[in-house]
Amino acid sequence: MTTEATEAAMAAGHAAEAAEKGGMPQLDFSTYPNQIFWLLVTLVVVYLILTKFALPRISSVLAERQGTITNDLAAAEELKLKAQEAEEAYNKALAEARVEAQRIANETRAAIKADLDKAIAKADAEIAAKTAEAQKAIAEIRAHALESVQEVAKDVAREIVALLGGKPDARSITAAVKAHLKGEKRP
Repeated sequence: MTTEATEAAMAAGHAAEAAEKGGMPQLDFSTYPNQIFWLLVTLVVVYLILTKFALPRISSVLAERQGTITNDLAAAEELKLKAQEAEEAYNKALAEARVEAQRIANETRAAIKADLDKAIAKADAEIAAKTAEAQKAIAEIRAHALESVQEVAKDVAREIVALLGGKPDARSITAAVKAHLKGEKRP
């Protein structure tokens, strides 16, 4: 214990001397070799700790991150290619659908036109048949009307002749009415 007390006294004496000199004990040139030794020992220990424990962990984390980044970039590039392929497939399918829709529209138009042409032809045939019937009926009506006019004209002519005091002759009245209807003038 005396040794320790002696050393403590000496340290206190050195501190007192340094304090008297007005400087710090670390700046005392007499203790530099001892300080440099412990500095080197500390640096070597820190270097060994860093190289054996800290730096490998840091480098593995950095390598793992770099691998993750590389994988993510590769996956992103692959997804980009898949997206481009999907877009091309979509555009191709869209173009095919448009072509198919156009074909269906054309077929439908052709079918509707064919049906319409048949309906028009049928309607034209019906109209022609009804027109022929109507013309025939009109011809019959005209013929009957002409006969009726002739009969009425004959009756009126008989009546006029009878009123004038003459004797109506059916033959001469019929001949006069026919001549008048034909546009001939009879004296």
